[in-house]
Amino acid sequence: MGGLELVFLILLSASLTTCDAIHEDFVQCMTMHSSSCIKASEYIYLHTPTSPSYASLLQASQQNPRWLNSTDSSPLFIITPYTESEIQASILCSRRQGIQVRVRSGGHDYEGLSYRCSAPFIIVDLIYLRSISIDLDDETAWVQSGATLGELYYSIAQKSRIHGFAAGICPSVGVGGHFSGGGIGTMLRKHGLAADNIADAYLIDVYGRILDRETMGEDLFWAIRGGGGASFGIVVSWKIKLVRVPPIVAVFNIDTRLEEGAIKLVHRWQYVADKLPKDLFIRIVIQNIAGESIQVLFNSLFLGRIDELIPLVNKSFPELGLKAENCSEMTWIESTLYFAGYPKGQPSDALLNRTTLYKSSFKAKSDFVKEPIPERVLKGILEWFSDEKLVFMIMEPFGGRMSDISESQLPFPHRKGNLYNIQYLVKWEDNGIRSSNKHIHWIRMLYKYMRPHVSHSPRAAYLNYKDLDLGINQQSNNTSYSQAKVWGKKYFKGNFMRLALVKRKVDPKNFFQNEQSIPLLSTPKSKQYI
Repeated sequence: MGGLELVFLILLSASLTTCDAIHEDFVQCMTMHSSSCIKASEYIYLHTPTSPSYASLLQASQQNPRWLNSTDSSPLFIITPYTESEIQASILCSRRQGIQVRVRSGGHDYEGLSYRCSAPFIIVDLIYLRSISIDLDDETAWVQSGATLGELYYSIAQKSRIHGFAAGICPSVGVGGHFSGGGIGTMLRKHGLAADNIADAYLIDVYGRILDRETMGEDLFWAIRGGGGASFGIVVSWKIKLVRVPPIVAVFNIDTRLEEGAIKLVHRWQYVADKLPKDLFIRIVIQNIAGESIQVLFNSLFLGRIDELIPLVNKSFPELGLKAENCSEMTWIESTLYFAGYPKGQPSDALLNRTTLYKSSFKAKSDFVKEPIPERVLKGILEWFSDEKLVFMIMEPFGGRMSDISESQLPFPHRKGNLYNIQYLVKWEDNGIRSSNKHIHWIRMLYKYMRPHVSHSPRAAYLNYKDLDLGINQQSNNTSYSQAKVWGKKYFKGNFMRLALVKRKVDPKNFFQNEQSIPLLSTPKSKQYI
């Protein structure tokens, strides 16, 4: 045996010994701190790299395959807790070991931060904490963070035809990340964001304490509703306020092409969509159909009947030419299936599927628009799309209830003055490095092209469309507030300082951290908030 081979075997042996020691110490710690009455050898919620369940668990909720070939380290353990005490133990034992914690509910974090890390870490996967309890008398529900939007919508519909919840359209998204980042959906013009409709929460903090709204205080409760819960602790469950919906709602979908005057329709939409009655939501989806044709879809939910919808649209937006044959009536729960892309007649239990319908690698970016974009720029966008096969630009109108809420009411500051939000999305099937870099470069160039025509000072972005291109924290855990402002102000504008002050109070050693977690801030001004 050569010298190099011997050195390698010695290092490998030492590494395995260290891993075994960490594993043994961690299991003992979990045994000591968890109230679960089972032996350490029977810990069914603690999965190591040698466990048969480890690989499938790691990949099951990775909704962006782009990160499957990541050079980041794999988690030392995956914890799938069944009780709060197992989460408490996970936090306390990770602190003791100096291990980072990543929390996953649905795995839809756009940059994969709920399941990847360059430092030693564990994943706390909340997949088994997804109970939903609905109280129609109080018109509220308690929802555990591991539940998906689809599971929530389905549970509401099983109890009532006249209640719903204002949140996103993708049913496999976990409520934990969605609520804590804001939660844009088809009823935002009527009822605001998901975060605007949260009444209470249970959070486990860095010290392992279980806190509700009263015991955590209003500052922390404010922070987790739009500021990203993963920076402050692990939110176990949320109390949401259900919203009233009509027994029957109306939807429509109008498909236009470049040769049919799509650019002029998009341009006109910008002057109309945010000023329509709150009950009416008309979004635009621009997409390239297999690289052959640019399609512009006008996609709408109306909280009323078709006979009210058609005259309303034709009065405010006659250029669209809405007709009865473009429209359909259905229950609210059927509308959630419609927006999720399911065919008509699909049973509502399809919402219980936790797997994304069309899973492929992707990169996304976001913008907010305050002034209508000129026709020539819109034409340039559509021409840009001809260079890619799987690209989308989703434009969601604001106004209505969104303009009634102040910028500082919650960490999500994008309220009055915003006409609409844009999500840019490019997808690809070949996950090789060269292919991925090509598609990512394309979307970065599109984003650069849009710079003069969107919000500025700062150029705003939406936390749930996470984008590490905006800036990242240092791995050494000493990123200052001033350094983090490069990305933080884009997500939170003037609310970023208050978030950093809350962080300093509740997590003073910055245990809960990631590439875009809230940094610490301690200044004499802190007393005005804390």
